Amino acid sequence: MNLSQTILGTSFENPTVLASGIMGITAASWRYAATSGAGAITTKSLWPFEHKGNRNPTIIATDHWTLNAVGVPDAGPEKAREEIGDYLKDPPVPLIANVIGLNAEEFASITREIVPLKPHFLEVNLSTPTFVKLRGKLFAADPGEAKEIIKAVKGVAKGIPVFAKLTPNVPNIGEIARACVDAGADGITAINTAGPGMAIDLRSRMPILATHKGGLSGPALKPIAVRCIAEVYEATEGKVPIIGTGGVYTGEDAIELLLAGASLIGIGTAVGERGITVFQQVCDEMQFWCTNEGVWDIADLVGAMHKELKARKMELGMRPSL
Repeated sequence: MNLSQTILGTSFENPTVLASGIMGITAASWRYAATSGAGAITTKSLWPFEHKGNRNPTIIATDHWTLNAVGVPDAGPEKAREEIGDYLKDPPVPLIANVIGLNAEEFASITREIVPLKPHFLEVNLSTPTFVKLRGKLFAADPGEAKEIIKAVKGVAKGIPVFAKLTPNVPNIGEIARACVDAGADGITAINTAGPGMAIDLRSRMPILATHKGGLSGPALKPIAVRCIAEVYEATEGKVPIIGTGGVYTGEDAIELLLAGASLIGIGTAVGERGITVFQQVCDEMQFWCTNEGVWDIADLVGAMHKELKARKMELGMRPSL
């Protein structure tokens, strides 16, 4: 069973990716995730300046969902250069550098800081809920703003592939994906957290999170992620790779995202639930499923749902779309 793929010129031994913001702080933690089975690493979101996060409590989790309002803290570009430079001296798996800012120039600024280190991909965070607090709306909620940011990053990326990270909190995620691809994005990451949601302490009768609301992740997010990935794949006609993320805990979860159109599978919240070996566990579970189903190459699963729908609808003389 072959779990490896080559995407935009970069080889991945398996499709699992440490999602942004999960252990994505130091070179040592990235190597630890890699030796635990992750096929690639995504850094936390990197700002062009030191950025303070929100005060605690910032996370509440149950068996079914997680809410977080961490606020995207970051020590700034000097720390980012230090850790990324250390990791990329001898990277065990590819590194995806996630960049963030409050306007096009800030996105371009942090990209300029990171590009000389030559990460394998850049991931442009257009979709953190923190943007609502800081500027009133998400870049990923507006096709024009999304295009502006992607153009700014592509202008200084020097050939490094750029992925746009999108939000599920829009009426038409496919429209946003098309706008990003039109602006030069080489791929899409779908999705960021949904919501926001809220949890209330029954005894104090107060919101549990200090900010009251937080982004929703965990198992409850997976059906939304599957739908969004499928819509992005269809909107971009399967021509750009998708990093699918949201609610993946098991190998079968990962395969579901592949069938919807993802090529790589981001894993985040599950690291806290199943432990750092979740990457190897998911790969083992994928291997088991594929062996039972007679699938020998993981790439054959990417977007297979769309091919099956098209074939069945053509048999019935129906229009081959979702």
